[in-house]
Amino acid sequence: MIANPPSWPNGAKCAVAITFDMDADSFLHLHRPSDSFSRVAAISTLRYGPEIAIERIVESYKQFGIKQTFFVPAWCIEQYPDAVSRMMDGGHEVAHHGYIHEHPNEQTKDEEEYWLCRSIEVIERATGKKPRGSRSPLYNFSTHSTDLLIKYGFKYDASLMGDDVPYILNTTHGELVELPSHWGMDDWPPYVHMSDIDYTMPIKSPQEAIAVFKAEFDAMWEFGGLWVPVWHPFVSGRLARWLEATKLIEYIMCKGNVWFATMEEIAKHIRRQHLDNPGSIRVHQMPYYNSPIQITREN
Repeated sequence: MIANPPSWPNGAKCAVAITFDMDADSFLHLHRPSDSFSRVAAISTLRYGPEIAIERIVESYKQFGIKQTFFVPAWCIEQYPDAVSRMMDGGHEVAHHGYIHEHPNEQTKDEEEYWLCRSIEVIERATGKKPRGSRSPLYNFSTHSTDLLIKYGFKYDASLMGDDVPYILNTTHGELVELPSHWGMDDWPPYVHMSDIDYTMPIKSPQEAIAVFKAEFDAMWEFGGLWVPVWHPFVSGRLARWLEATKLIEYIMCKGNVWFATMEEIAKHIRRQHLDNPGSIRVHQMPYYNSPIQITREN
C-alpha cells in the first residue's frame, strides 16, 4: 500500500521516533498575553510537563534503552533548564519548536527569521550544538520556512503531513528532509480539554487513545512506513496515560524488526538514500503556492 517504502537499517520493517513537544506554558502566554499570569490552574497543568512528566519519560526511555527526540520552544528551554538537562543527560535530541510557540505562517519572513535565529542561539547555548531539526508550532509551517531552515543549517523538518514515509522538500536554495506525521498520531485530540485556550474535546481513556496509536503503528510496520507520534509531556506524560504508552512501547519492541531512532538519525539515513539512489525518495517542490489562489467566474 506504500508505493515507495524506504530501506530501513538492519532490515527493519519500519522506523519509530516517539516525539514529544515540550510546550509547557508557552502557548498560554502567547494566546492570552493580558491575563495568562492569572490563569493559575492552567499554568499548573502545563508545568506538569517539565516538572513531573519529563523525568518519568526520560527514565522510561532509559529502561527501554532508546534515544528519542524532544521539540522544545526556546522560551521553555530558558524557563525550565532542568527538564532540558534531563533530556541531554539521557542522550536525547533537543530540536527546534519556535521561540514561544509562535506560528510562522502568521509572521512576515523577517519576523520568522528573527525568532528562528533567537531560538537557535538559545538551543546552542543550552545543548552545545545547533539544532538540526524543527517542528513548527501547531504545524504552522510557512511559505518561507523551507528556505529559512535550509539557510540556517537544518537537516530536517517535522511539520508536514504529505506522506506515510519521509520525503524531500526542494527549493532553489537547497533541500530538506521532511519527516511527516499527522493529527491521528497527536495526543491533543483524545486527551486535551483546556477552556483557557478555547480547546475543549471529550477526553478519551488511555486505552482508547492508545488503540488509535497502535493501529497507526501496525499499519506502518506492515507496509514499511515511518511512525512518528506527536505527544506532549503535560498530556501523555500523565500517570495513567504514560503507563499505557509504556505498554505500547513494549508491544512494539516485542513485535520486532523496528528501528527506534532520533529524528536526526532518521533524516541522515533518508538523506543518504536520496543521494545514493536518486528517485528513491519522493521530492516536493516548495512552496506549494506563492500567493492566494484566484478563482474567476467564466463568462
